[in-house]
Amino acid sequence: MNINKPPKWLRSLYHSFYWNVNSVDKELFLTFDDGPTVDVTLWVLDELDRHNAKATFFCIGRNVDRYPDIYNEILKRGHSVGNHTYSHLKGWKVKNKEYIDDVKLASLHIDTDMFRAPYGKVKTTQIKKLKNMGFRLFMWDVLSEDYNTLKVTKEQCVANVMDNVCNGSIIVFHDSVKAKKNLYHTLPIVLKELKEQGYLFKRLV
Repeated sequence: MNINKPPKWLRSLYHSFYWNVNSVDKELFLTFDDGPTVDVTLWVLDELDRHNAKATFFCIGRNVDRYPDIYNEILKRGHSVGNHTYSHLKGWKVKNKEYIDDVKLASLHIDTDMFRAPYGKVKTTQIKKLKNMGFRLFMWDVLSEDYNTLKVTKEQCVANVMDNVCNGSIIVFHDSVKAKKNLYHTLPIVLKELKEQGYLFKRLV
């Protein structure tokens, strides 16, 4: 199975999630999880500026709490933000109350109705509660695997994106130290080559 492109059965199982954007236009939606971080997020913002690209940052609340100036810089440069929990919890591993309380804590620092579950792992009971809180739940249809630096080379990371995108794709990168090696190689190539193919990079709203 190609893990970089979620199968149709999984997308139909979680049919209420946003897996991509229904579009006939050549537009793509870059997303960055796990920031903000001092080194990587600012570098990403500069790369996006170079290509007049917009993106969405699914932020961890504790990182926003730690680096509010970087969070504000994301917004200042015209990008959108999403809630990625406060502590990067794996929903399958924690009780519902702990998970929802963590999301609420993140909401004190991240003003948004967009949510992405860390690891993409969230219980159906947690999904129901999140929706009742007014969140729109986002997944992806292209996974770069930039975080997997032990098993995924920087060249494979590029291919994971370039071989799987289509109109309206939501692409996942990570503005984290863990992903830095692959991201620093991959993002400039993806931005340049997809821009040359006529794609526009937009933020989720």
